[in-house]
This record gives sequence, C-alpha cells and structure tokens, in this order.
Amino acid sequence: MLAGACTLLLAASCGRGKTAELEVEEPLDTIPAIGFRFMDLVEFDSEVRSGETFGSMMTRLGMNPDSAYVLTQRIDSVFDVRKLRAQNALQAYYTDSLRTELKYVVYPRSRVSSVIFSCADSLKAWVYDKPVTREQKYADVIITSSLWNDMKAAGASPLLIVSLEDVFAWSVDFFGLQEGDRFRAVYCQSVCEDDVVSIDTLKYAVFSRGEKQVHAIRFDQGDGGNKYWTDKGESLKKAFLKAPLQFTRISSGFSYHRKHPVTGKVKPHTAVDYAAPAGTPVVALGDGTVLSAGWAGGGGNTIKIKHNATYTTGYLHLSRFAKGIKSGVHVRQGQTIGYVGSTGVSTGPHLDFRVWKNGTPVNPLTLDSPSAEPIRTQNKPLLDSVFVEYKALMDSLSRK
Repeated sequence: MLAGACTLLLAASCGRGKTAELEVEEPLDTIPAIGFRFMDLVEFDSEVRSGETFGSMMTRLGMNPDSAYVLTQRIDSVFDVRKLRAQNALQAYYTDSLRTELKYVVYPRSRVSSVIFSCADSLKAWVYDKPVTREQKYADVIITSSLWNDMKAAGASPLLIVSLEDVFAWSVDFFGLQEGDRFRAVYCQSVCEDDVVSIDTLKYAVFSRGEKQVHAIRFDQGDGGNKYWTDKGESLKKAFLKAPLQFTRISSGFSYHRKHPVTGKVKPHTAVDYAAPAGTPVVALGDGTVLSAGWAGGGGNTIKIKHNATYTTGYLHLSRFAKGIKSGVHVRQGQTIGYVGSTGVSTGPHLDFRVWKNGTPVNPLTLDSPSAEPIRTQNKPLLDSVFVEYKALMDSLSRK
C-alpha cells in the first residue's frame, strides 16, 4: 500500500516537559465511492454503436476477446448484456493516453446509476449509485409566455410540469393556458450533483385563474385509487380526460354546417379535429370497452369505445391501432389505443375525435365530465386537517 508520512506534534508534560514527535502513516490510495481510482487513469468518452454486442464493444475498447467473453459470463447477476442500448454514452479508462491497457468501463444507466466493469486485474462488475439528496420545495409560477419558460424563470425544474399535468389533467386545459394563470406547488424533489433528477411527491398545489381556484391535496386512502382531492373532498380525477392526445392546435371545431375540405360539401362535422404529427399516441378518454376497431370508409382506421350507459367516444383517421386493441377489449383511461394518421378522407395528419351522449353527438370541448367517487366520509376530517397543514406550509415557504 502506498502511504505518506504525517507528523503530529504532541505537547505533553512528561518528564522534563519536552515536546514529543510521533510519526503516523496516512493512506494516500483511498478508493473513491465509484470503486476505483479514476484520477490515476486516462478517460476516453465513447458510446455503444448500433448492432454492437457487449463482447464486441469491450473488444473494440481494447479488451482481449477471451477476457471479454469471461467478463460476459460473470456479470449476469449485475447487468443483462441483452439490454445494452445503442448510442448510450460510456467512459473507458486506460493506464495511459496511448490506451495501452483498458482498466475500467463505466456504463451510465441513468443520471444517477452506472454499471462499472473491471476489465484487467479482476473481471467483474458492480453498480454505482451517485449520492442523491431529497429537498422540499415551493414553486410559484405565473403564466406570461409558456409554462415551460415561466417554470424555469421561477427557478423550478420543468420536470414539475409533468406532475402538474398528471394531477390537473381533468381540471386544467394545459393547451389553453392564459396569461395571468398561476400555479403554486409544494413538492419534494431528488437532486444529484446539483441537477434535479426527479419530482418525487407533489404534496399540494393550487391552480388559479382570476377568482377561480382549483386545489389539489394529496391524501392516500390506501385503496390504490385516486390520491388527489379538492378542498371539498371531490376527486380531481374525472371520468374523462380533457383531450385524448397532445395536440398542436384545433384545426376544425364542432359544427352542424361545415364545408368539407376535401369534398367541398356543406354537412355536419360533429367532431373536433386535433392537428398533430403523424404517429402521435392517441389515448382512451376514459375507462371503457372497445366497440369496434377497424376500417370505417371516409373515417379510415377508426376506434369506438363505450364508456358507460351514457357516453361513447370515436377516434378517426388513425395511422394504426395500438397492440391488442380490438373489439371487446377493456381499456383504461389514458391507455394508448392508436396513433395519429391521415387514413380515409383526410387532408393531412390529425385526429377526428367524437363524443356521443345517449347516442347524440356532443361537443367534446364543452363536455362536462362527471367526477370519480368523492373521498370516503370517514376520511373527510383527515383530509381537512391535511389541507390546513399544507396551506400553512405553503404560506410559510412562500415567505422565505
């Protein structure tokens, strides 16, 4: 073991009061948390090439083919070589800049976790997870341009947008946000090397538009169901989503007198056309059973879903159906059922989306979706106390 000498002066009243000198050894070859002394080696950046196997990759980086084979056999409990991802970045560490001997390869699986392969002295692998800290945060975002830009301007991670969209999916039209709309949130996030890697828990959030407020209070009843409630104990989850896809714009609205862009005839268009790139996933507006999934003449590839005794939805001009989607299959709200296309009589990629209430077409944009079940009566007092606690927490954090 390499070591250096460190001198300690110990003042002591021993004998004649002389100062005693004692030499102790302090190790200089401490192994970093990653598992090897990378600072003593030369690093080269690379990536997994398309069609490359684990063995061929290690051989390309400088490993002996026989050793690469042995390493492959030894690491199956740590890393599945079949899950090697093309274009995944990696770092190779050599003894010198001439790449004389490959010592280690670091394969990042995420922003936090990496697999380390020892390629020389001992053939083995282990997982290294970087230290992660958990922080409680408060965000106050007022819309002036876009939620993404305003979130960053407020000093919050854009990852928070995903959590807000999940919670308010049934109450807020994120494609129709207006200047002055406001989101406030208390949440926990995980941070690794000064980067936010995840939003862990959204505890409490409020969406405001003018005098209107929508509260989202996290309270888990332990039944595997809804976890977010209004201050009145109503479920934030509705029977239907606001829209069945992420769209760029509404290209045609609900009308009984529309001139068809292809035929030129004036006829009812009891649907909303959502313009979106071809291949955009289309999801079920709510839980239900697929009535049909097939070719429907001018509607092209079409899916119809019966949600309950009252509501049925239709999805037209799809490029293709998602795997397993066919008549009689039960689907869940938000489940991908198909992909945007331009099949049938269509001028370009879009989703023709329709809703029927008791067999009569209704405007999807004005659909008043019924709520899911409210919180259990016995849990309402607990929700009230959690609401008071979270409101006080938000107020205190907002003053910091």
